[in-house]
Parts: sequence; structure tokens; C-alpha cells
Amino acid sequence: MRPLLSSRRRFLGLAAGLGLPASQAVAEPRAVPAADGRAAGPAATPEAAQRLLARLQRLEEDGLDPLAYDLPPPSLQHASPEAFRQRLRAAAAAALDDLLHGRVREAPPGRADLARSAGALPLAPWLAELNAAADPAAVIDRAALLPPGAAAIRNEMARLRARAAAAATLPTVPTGPTLEPGTEEPVRIPALRARLAAEDPVLAAAPDGGPLYDAALEESVRRFQATEGLEADGRVGAITVAALNRSYGARIRQLRVALDMRRNAAAPPAGRRVEVNIPDFRAQVIENGRVLFDMAVIVGRPTRQTPTMRTTLTAAVFNPQWGVPVRLAREDLLPRFRRDPRGMQERGFRVYANVDGEARQVDATTINWGRVDPASFPYTIRQAAGDDNALGRLKLVMPNNQDIYMHDTPERALFARADRAFSSGCIRMEQPFEMLNFVLAGTPGWSAQRGQQVLASRATTSISAAYAMPVRLHYTTVVVEGGRVARIRPDLYGLDEAYARLLDAPRDGSRSRPMAGPPPATATPPLRTAAVAQGAGR
Repeated sequence: MRPLLSSRRRFLGLAAGLGLPASQAVAEPRAVPAADGRAAGPAATPEAAQRLLARLQRLEEDGLDPLAYDLPPPSLQHASPEAFRQRLRAAAAAALDDLLHGRVREAPPGRADLARSAGALPLAPWLAELNAAADPAAVIDRAALLPPGAAAIRNEMARLRARAAAAATLPTVPTGPTLEPGTEEPVRIPALRARLAAEDPVLAAAPDGGPLYDAALEESVRRFQATEGLEADGRVGAITVAALNRSYGARIRQLRVALDMRRNAAAPPAGRRVEVNIPDFRAQVIENGRVLFDMAVIVGRPTRQTPTMRTTLTAAVFNPQWGVPVRLAREDLLPRFRRDPRGMQERGFRVYANVDGEARQVDATTINWGRVDPASFPYTIRQAAGDDNALGRLKLVMPNNQDIYMHDTPERALFARADRAFSSGCIRMEQPFEMLNFVLAGTPGWSAQRGQQVLASRATTSISAAYAMPVRLHYTTVVVEGGRVARIRPDLYGLDEAYARLLDAPRDGSRSRPMAGPPPATATPPLRTAAVAQGAGR
């Protein structure tokens, strides 16, 4: 993809296309003259110009800030018609460019999941249509609805804006121990009731139960939890409280981000692929737009985030061993070795010391763990294959430089939780062997019976996939269900807020890292043999 023009160069191009000196050009330098050199802009009728101005004044409906486009004041249309037309043309072209291609053109740090489609939506034909249209506002409308799910997201944004306008702030629920149905609490339960009644007319019409967590309040809590994608159990713990206390503004920002990320997004690779949505805690196998398989996953907690990435699934490892990363060894396992070194050995953990350049196993019960310095942890720790292994009985390898992979887990009860951010970065699978069938499909000699035989052998065995299936770990908090309803997941790692800051930042004249499309599958780094044999998992 060719580097995008700098904002300054585009600013001067717009000024030249409009026949303006640079000193009179608008401060928003994103518009580009049409292919024939004429400035893009509305039809000449005053009525069309007024409709276009009114539409640009409503750009907040599309998640954009109208103030960023230097719209002309309506009075200018009578005071100086030519100046009004020029400013309106520039603003319309800049807004159209953002609606088509996204306002944020540079991938934020750590967002390998984001990519724009180079050349898929050339600006020049749209500018020509805008210039020639009898109703240019309709061109803006059509561009605004191009992203998948745009209508549902815009509808939810409008709903939240209306509620925010009707009630300046939502009541907040104080943090504290989990609130259980049937209990009484004089402060937090009335606050919970007030917060839910602000959005739930059924609860608002019910008798006020005061400090009692009564049946009407429980049903309202369950409705709220279901809407938020949480476990609808009626228990109000830290996760439900955090969702309740999320402001209208925060949710609207997430919707704005969702719209901008979808604009001109790169098309997914052809054929079968895996999509892991980190904040939604789901993994899917998709082929030609159809979901073939869907399962719950566990992802990294906020202090050990699962990174976004694009790679491929290349191999399956049965009965994997676990090579414990140093950070996990010193932060997670060292306290456990201090408490019960014998129990750690019984769970398959082996300790190795470097002796004359060789790794030699050391009896964990002979080490004075209390004197081991975490800052200079001197041992290598591995866990033998088995039912207690942190990776479970199966690991799926996807080459990357962060030692992230998908794997089984012995901690099956965690999949029943609505919030599943418990890992140290890797993806734990609810249904690993169902996923395995997709990964090894078409691999010579592979069958479900063969898999059971390998598992039963207890030997660590690696099988390479005949087809390296593309996989994307992405961070998408707004999920459109059925093409009609936008569901907002919590901004688990704060990546939406980071994107929103870029969305609202003034132009600085530089775009050093445009969001290009994903690399071809052949660009995937080669498989590292050590990762298959031992794993450096998390």
C-alpha cells in the first residue's frame, strides 16, 4: 500500500482544488480534489447546500465530531455565498473521507488485529458523486451506512444519547461484597434499585422494597445481566457493579470506536479461519461468512493481557509438557513452591538448575525456596504431561513471538463464569477436541480414533496440520447480533479508550504507520521446534 499523503500535503491539495490560497483553507486538511481537478462539493442549489450542512451537523450520529470539520455558519450562506460553498465543500469532502476510510488511519500500538483495505474504496469516485448529486446529503448517508452493522450501532448510540440527555448522570452502585437475592443492606441495595430503575420501567413501576433485595429487583438484575452478556444469576458482584457503573459516555465512546474500526476494514482471508474475540470471550470457526463452530474461551487477565495478532494454526500437541515462562515461575509458582514443594512435585512440576551449561533436575524439596530471589530466579521449571498439566491434554500451536497458543485446561469450572479473563495470556478452550477436528481436517492419517489413541498413550506427540488455518485474535467490544442489536462488552484492557483518544485527537500532520491489510499467510514466521516440544506457555 502506498504511504498516505501527509496532512499538510493534502491540505494544500484541497486548497489548490478549491482555488483558495492556503491562508484561507480550512483547518481540517483531509479533503482531496476530484480526479478531474474540480473540487468535490454539493450541488449548486441553496436548498441542497442547506440539507448537506444539516447532515454534517449531525455527524455525531456516525460517531464523528462535527466541530472537527470547520462547518460554515448558516449565516455565511447569505453574507458570502461563495465562501460558504467553499467551506461546505471542504467539510463535506473531509467528512466523506473519514466515513469511508475511518478517521483513525494509523494503527494504535498493540492493535495487530486492525487493518484497512487498501484501494477498496477509492475516494475520487465518491467525491465526483458528491459534487454532481442533486442531494449530496444522501451520499453522506450512504457512506455512513457502509460498515457492517453500522445501522444497529448507530441506533444504539442514538438510544444512549437520548437517555443521557434525559438523565444527566446515572445513579452509581457502591462497591462491596456480592449482593445476594433475599438479603438486606441499607445503602447499596437502594442504590442498586435506583440505578436499575433509571433504565428499567418494569422495576420503576414496582413497589419500592427499600433495603431488601426482593424478587422485583432480582428480575431486573437478571434482565440487566442478560443484556450485558453477563451470567444472569441475579448475584451482584464486582463484574455486575462495574457494568452498572459504566457511564453513558463510556458506552457511547465504545460505539463510536466500533464504527470507526469497521470503516474500510480489510476483508478476512478466503476459506476457513478462526476468530477469537478477546473481550467477548468467544472463539469461532468461520467459512464463507458462516459460523461452523463457536465456543467459550478464557483469555488473559488485565495484568497479563492476551495480545492481538494474526497468525495461523499449524500443529496440535497431544499430552503437552509445559515450559513455564520465567515471569510466571517467579510470580506464580515461587510462592507455591515456598508453601508446598513436595505437592508441586506431585503435580508434575520439575525444577532444573544450570550446571556447567547443562540443565540438571533438582529435587524441589532440597531447595530453600525462602531464600530464592524472584528478581534473579535461577531455575527452569517444567510441568510433565498429565491431567494436572496447566495446558490440559492438548495444545494448538500458532507461530508468534509472544509464546501465545490455544490449549486445553484442567480448570473446567471457569467456563461457567461470564467474565473469563483468568489466564496469563494464552487462550484456554472450552471444547479443545472439537476445535482439533477443524485444525487437523484433511491431514493424512488423522481421525478422531487416532486422536484418542495418542491421548491414551500419555506420550507427548505433535501432529502438523495439512492446512495452516488463519487465526486472528481481535479486540471487539461491540458485537452486532442478528444484524440488528448491538451488544457492548466491557473494555477489558482499555483499548477502546485508547482508540477513542486517537479518534478525538487533532490532526498532527503525520501518519507513519497506516493500517495496511494483513500479510499473506506465507509471511507467517516459521514454526519454532522448541515451542512444539515443550511450550513456553501461559
